[in-house]
Amino acid sequence: MYRELSEEIQAHLDEKVEELVAEGMPREEAKRAARRQFGNVPLIEEKSRDVWAWPSVEDLFADVRFGLRALSHSRVFTAVALLTIAIGIAANAAVFSVVNSVLLKPLNYPNAEQLVALHQVAPGAEGLADFENGLLLSPSMYVTYSDHNQTFQSLGVWTTGTANVTGMAEPEQVRTVAVSDGVFQTLGVPPAVGRWFSQIDQEPNGPSRVMLSYGYWERRFGGDRTVIGRNIVVDSQSREIVGVMPQGFRFVDSDFDLTTPLAFNRGKLILAGFGFHGIARLKPGATIAEANADLSRMLPIWMDSWSNGPGSNPHIYETWKITPMIQSLKQQVIGNIGELLWVVMGTIGVVMLIACANVTNLWLVRVEARQQELAVRTALGAGRARIVRGLLVESVMLGIMGGLVGVGLAYAGVRFLVAVGPSNLPRLNEISIDGRTLAFTFVLSVLAGLLFGLIPALKYAAPRTASALQSAGRTISVSRERHRARNLLVIGQVAMALVLLMCAGLMIRTFGALRKVDPGFADPEHLQIMRISIPGSLIAGSELVMRTQNAILDKLAAINGVKSAGFISEMPMEGFDSDWDQIYAEDRVYADNAIPPLRLYKHISPGLLQAAGTKLVAGREMTWSEVYGLQPVVMVSENLAREMWGTPAAAIGKRLREYPKMPWHEVVGVIQDVRENGLQEKAPETVYWPALMENAFGPGPAEATRTATFVIRSDRAGTESFLNEIHTAVWSVNSNLPLASVRTMQEVYDKSVARTSFTVVMLGIAGTMALTLGIIGIYGVMSYTVSQRNREIGIRLALGAQGGDVLQMVLRQGTKLALLGVAIGVGAAFGLTRLMTNLLYGVSAHDPLTFVVVAALLILVAVLACYIPARRATLVDPIIALRYE
Repeated sequence: MYRELSEEIQAHLDEKVEELVAEGMPREEAKRAARRQFGNVPLIEEKSRDVWAWPSVEDLFADVRFGLRALSHSRVFTAVALLTIAIGIAANAAVFSVVNSVLLKPLNYPNAEQLVALHQVAPGAEGLADFENGLLLSPSMYVTYSDHNQTFQSLGVWTTGTANVTGMAEPEQVRTVAVSDGVFQTLGVPPAVGRWFSQIDQEPNGPSRVMLSYGYWERRFGGDRTVIGRNIVVDSQSREIVGVMPQGFRFVDSDFDLTTPLAFNRGKLILAGFGFHGIARLKPGATIAEANADLSRMLPIWMDSWSNGPGSNPHIYETWKITPMIQSLKQQVIGNIGELLWVVMGTIGVVMLIACANVTNLWLVRVEARQQELAVRTALGAGRARIVRGLLVESVMLGIMGGLVGVGLAYAGVRFLVAVGPSNLPRLNEISIDGRTLAFTFVLSVLAGLLFGLIPALKYAAPRTASALQSAGRTISVSRERHRARNLLVIGQVAMALVLLMCAGLMIRTFGALRKVDPGFADPEHLQIMRISIPGSLIAGSELVMRTQNAILDKLAAINGVKSAGFISEMPMEGFDSDWDQIYAEDRVYADNAIPPLRLYKHISPGLLQAAGTKLVAGREMTWSEVYGLQPVVMVSENLAREMWGTPAAAIGKRLREYPKMPWHEVVGVIQDVRENGLQEKAPETVYWPALMENAFGPGPAEATRTATFVIRSDRAGTESFLNEIHTAVWSVNSNLPLASVRTMQEVYDKSVARTSFTVVMLGIAGTMALTLGIIGIYGVMSYTVSQRNREIGIRLALGAQGGDVLQMVLRQGTKLALLGVAIGVGAAFGLTRLMTNLLYGVSAHDPLTFVVVAALLILVAVLACYIPARRATLVDPIIALRYE
């Protein structure tokens, strides 16, 4: 359009020239006359363009072109500023991708906002809160809720477990999820191949069916779609494969290999059996509050419809004060990880602010050096708004370029976070950089550009034309006012760095405190553990199961380098569901309408304490003769002994039982407290039953612990040759027994502190970045100050000042900035560290030692950062410094 306008104007001029020439005027004179008559051509073109287009847009493009030229002419400044801002943006983008994937994105189910977890608590059930997060559902609860609810479209229950798959190469123990009718309908995710379980599959004594996970299907069957209809042997039982779930599908927060149907026999259900996770889909318009009220309405129906057997009081559970506390399924999945991630996100955000402060200081110096240019532009008619806009366009362009570089760095950062992230971090496999992360990065880049460009733009765009032109080319001492902005930025950097270092210091102290906690087992790096399950379809008799397990222990003990071996239903911190029940003491009286406190219980073999390195506080360990002789003996934890009888020694000889009709068991030993749920959680009161005992789960013959963790103490733990010998030893007893969860206790121990170590790493990185950027800021400001005060320093030296005086003067100025920043930072940290209380262990949020050490460290490093510029100031030659004036 511009070209056509110029051509049209030229055509008018040519036509007028021809007219004048035809009238007898010489051509050159005709051209001049035509132009005089037409007017100012460039002005007319400009006015025409103003009518056609948006002048502000054209001006913006002009500012962009000018800004790119300006940045290309200052390559060192551009590179330093670009790298600084890119690192800050990359760190924020990487952490945001974690926050987005874990906390913000909906779960990968259709209409996931309708999905809820049927969570409930029982504040009246003493002891339950020590080792369980809420009260799970019993089968009779599920049936009652399914039949009588008014707020759910569908609901179901599920539970995790393991199973042995045989008949395909080596035997393998796989992860299983058993699901009731309604679970797949609630989740709404269709299978990739085949179908869901049908109603017939969920009936007692119905056909034996199984579904596969996508990963197991590809690993075992190579993704063969003809696998549907084939049979596999699961726990020595043939099951028909009916479906394969799609890639990435998980049951809430659980990975799995196989899915089996739960077939409840309604005629045999009782009130108890609280071991199933519940999931439901709300009806359109229904709320969680309405669903909670609906479950509360059904609790009396549940107690009226079922019992725990003849003579039992079904309403005894009223003393538990069962209260529905339904959560969104997303909240159930992410748990309390949100607090940790927001703390990490906040600290990385502070690093971004420090990076912006650093670039702002650089920008102040750069714009100050361009005062003559800005003054000339002002003298030629540029208004303050135009100057500010031009400077902001330049800074925003730098921010966007930093964002582009930052995205590339963020991809590497995400891989790093996934690698160092705790394995129990929810949705870890979903973390990625998506469109939302890219949008966040772009917005952050623009905001960063505005942030570090705004102060210099407003400060130096003021009309100072005369003074700027007069001072052009002269070196003058810079006034205190011109240093104020840079000093304030440095003070802010130091304050923010101190806050981050304080947070990192508290987490380091927490990590150290956790490492000092006795977990209840010794030398975990020398403990080899593995899970072995013996299903009833493989070995029916309980005593034969026990003799098989005993034979395995004998074979393991014979391996070179093995010091001792034993087994337990599950080792602490392994992550398997805990067993718990009421526990009666013979010397205590219990009311008829009350349930005794609930306690964690485990089944152990003789030799387990020696193998695990768990201390025997009082009494003795149970013996194999007592186990095979079904002698009524039991062991208890130290905290349970102290709670019931005052001292561990007093517990020896006392008697316990699990339910009223169970024979009394004599306490023969007291075991040290074991941290069952992690080092930061208190050890639960625990009862240790024999691995083979009568009336284990109600009146009946002897029952053995069919799934157990075998514990082997050896200096060879974890080595490949040792693991090969373990496999050989187990399969020499029974070749159909797979080994699962083969690892050292050091791996389990490290996993228990994984979230803390992840926080330490992230805050440590943030603190290091903040400290580095803060020190660079101090160094940069002091270096620039010294360079601008060369004339003043030269005069001082010429008048007799000593080098030490100059050194002291510059150090005093830098130290003053650091002290002010530390003082402000301590005040801010005192308030902000309280937000970390739930993440700390063994240290308070206002730990004096941490505050003092971090503040002293920061002051020391700041003084060192000031020393080089201060030292350089003492070397100023007065003659050279004054010559330029």
